[in-house]
Amino acid sequence: MREASTGRADVGQLFQLLRDGTPRTRAELAKSTGLARSTVAARVDELMRMGLITPVADAVSTGGRPPSQFALNPAAKVVVAADLGASHATVAITDLTGAVLSEHSERIVIADGPEPVLTWLIESAHRLLEETGRGEADVAAIGIGLPGPVEFFTGQPVNPPIMPGWDRFDVPGWVRSHLPMPVPVLVDNDVNISALGERATSWPGADHFMFVKVATGIGAGIISGGRLQRGAQGIAGDIGHVRVARGVDIPCQCGNTGCLEALASGPALARALSEQGVAARSGGDVVELVKHGNLQAIQAVRQAGRDIGEILTASVSLINPSVIAIGGSMARVGEHLIAGVREIVYTRSTPLATEHLSIVQSAAADRAAVVGASMLAVEHALSPAGLAASFGRVAV
Repeated sequence: MREASTGRADVGQLFQLLRDGTPRTRAELAKSTGLARSTVAARVDELMRMGLITPVADAVSTGGRPPSQFALNPAAKVVVAADLGASHATVAITDLTGAVLSEHSERIVIADGPEPVLTWLIESAHRLLEETGRGEADVAAIGIGLPGPVEFFTGQPVNPPIMPGWDRFDVPGWVRSHLPMPVPVLVDNDVNISALGERATSWPGADHFMFVKVATGIGAGIISGGRLQRGAQGIAGDIGHVRVARGVDIPCQCGNTGCLEALASGPALARALSEQGVAARSGGDVVELVKHGNLQAIQAVRQAGRDIGEILTASVSLINPSVIAIGGSMARVGEHLIAGVREIVYTRSTPLATEHLSIVQSAAADRAAVVGASMLAVEHALSPAGLAASFGRVAV
């Protein structure tokens, strides 16, 4: 039994080295792990039989036959990634590196309730799997982002303000019950998965990172020490309901007054412009006004950036990120919003905190969340527990 357990551990140890996609030879693996070359050879053969790794181009020979290299097999399994927003949704099938194989987006209404929306998700995933020539048995995990607070360990939304009928709904359980075979289902807040997606896309080396989403609501995904920070109840980064001094009398849908979201979100800006006689019914209208050079809209967006910057100044002191990426639908106004954020953060934060701080527009844009949902699913699928579930092996 001890030998069997050790063998499983060796398999897992080798795979965790190879899953980064960098090709390695048996000799390099033996050097990195301290295992005997004969043991490495046996474990490599086992991983190949499981389909987890594949031979790649041979390494340069130093004399004699070139040594074989091995790396993660991205096609071993696929994952389903879903970004469910307030009025839109995207479902994608990706390989184990997060590369999108097939994708579908559609307008939905999250307020229709969990069963209609999740039924749409499952039906869309089935069609995409057919398009890619993969079956349900190939799915290693499903990652889902929701536009509200989520208790990550249960996958249940908790008091989501724009999601009637979703409170404490067992999203993972419902999805699994409507699949022919058990598949791990991971659910998180859309801002958290956007942080994962943006970092994977543009800032893989940033271990201290914030993604700020400015749209119908405002929230932040926080990565500290290379790990996503969710907090005790899953609401870490809920900056939209922090009070801003100048908005003390403005009511927010959360029941308080002066919240950042009540001043700087898309609907808040549209409302403020309407009161000035400018035709704006939504955040999308505000974006279009800015793009067409409307001075009142530009000034409103710039002030929204300052308000967001006021809250982020405290975050910079608390978290000390190296990168703050601004995304969400309102980020489409471009530099006007970010200029306001920079104006306040760089002025009011300490020089040491901002010396190497980059405040940038999201590069992944509206793809950040679906990429992040894929990363969430892939990370689980390639973990020791995920491997045991997907491949019928205990690789620890």
